[in-house]
Amino acid sequence: MTDRYQQFARSGPGRQIVRRLGLPNPTPLRRYRPDQPALDGPALVGGGGRMVDTVQSVVKNLGVDTVVVEGERPGALIFDATDIDDPARLRELYDFFHPVIRTINTCGRVIVLGTPPQGGRAGVAQRALEGFTRSVGKELTRGATVQLVYVAPGHEAAAESTLRFLLSAKSAFVDAQVIRVGTHGGETVVPDDWDRPLAGKVALVTGASRGIGASIATVLARDGAHVVALDIPAQGAELSDVANTIKGAALQLDITAATAPAQLVDYLRERHGGVDVVVHNAGITRDKKLANMTDGAWDSVLAVNLSSQLAVNDALLEADLLRPNGRIIGVSSIAGIAGNVGQTNYATSKAGVIGMVDAYAPVLAERGATINAVAPGFIETKMTAAVPLLIREAGRRMSSLSQGGLPVDVAETIAWYANPASAAVNGNVVRVCGQSLLGA
Repeated sequence: MTDRYQQFARSGPGRQIVRRLGLPNPTPLRRYRPDQPALDGPALVGGGGRMVDTVQSVVKNLGVDTVVVEGERPGALIFDATDIDDPARLRELYDFFHPVIRTINTCGRVIVLGTPPQGGRAGVAQRALEGFTRSVGKELTRGATVQLVYVAPGHEAAAESTLRFLLSAKSAFVDAQVIRVGTHGGETVVPDDWDRPLAGKVALVTGASRGIGASIATVLARDGAHVVALDIPAQGAELSDVANTIKGAALQLDITAATAPAQLVDYLRERHGGVDVVVHNAGITRDKKLANMTDGAWDSVLAVNLSSQLAVNDALLEADLLRPNGRIIGVSSIAGIAGNVGQTNYATSKAGVIGMVDAYAPVLAERGATINAVAPGFIETKMTAAVPLLIREAGRRMSSLSQGGLPVDVAETIAWYANPASAAVNGNVVRVCGQSLLGA
């Protein structure tokens, strides 16, 4: 779907009107291409905590320079605040960022590294980092983003996959998020090829016939996975097209059917002997205000968006089909965080997905696996194209990036979760929303 306002704002006359009236000025985002450099410009690294060596190693492995020459704009600003143990030391953030924050390049990356807050003055100081990064996200312009990554002591090396993702163009629409690294779900396996980290893995993607689901299947296949694309029989033709394009397999199945979990278990056991990545993407909307909603609209949304996921999880775990270092990934929504008029059923189901992550994270950790979720904001799909114009425009502009995301933005975030090197990322819910003002 074309964002005509963004096109207008980039035109000659549009630039002048946008500037004079102070209108939103969305910058075209830099998204991943195989042939592009990791960053547009060097990475400036500051701070003196325990993550410095890991950061330097990751930046070096990405082929990024750490020296900023005169007149050059940095592609990333990275500050290691893991050792800030008193609120008085928060001044170090100001001292590092104040002289350089305006120099960051278009679509640049700002990353602050911290230690998970606990007690005492150190905990106070570390929690303060959240307010800092969220505010910086609202001050950055030209498509730049900021993230806060809490890394538990002893898990420094396990943060590499997260740093790679956040520094790259794959995280284009992820902004002002708090990510926690260090709740192990399995062994952190560094891939032989960071471009194909899922080689030899089997991934199941539900709701894969179109939109976000098709993009998830495509990105996971790009990363080396054999993808089992699942959707209802009514979507059979589109599902086959997706599966054929990515050289995967199509499985027509109504995931809400009472027999579906058992059928899925049998299929995965017989065809693949198990599964490595499970992405619960299937979802529907049946929007009405609560007073006007039918019981069928309520029941169907909860069945597809939540109950079916729990049933599949339980069946796979009971059959012991999720392999070691396996991944379960849910698709929530900012509606599940902020709520939305006319979506009590949908928001309830998507908040339930967040509850599923919380409930299953310790269970999966005991099995050497992880569970996480994404919470998309306004994503340009056929569904959002049908939204009334004014509401659609509000959804696009009410974020720090002043635009909607693309299905690939959700898919790239899921691929980061799925990476074998992301084993220390467990129990997270990351919004893919460009720092939407909803629920912020």
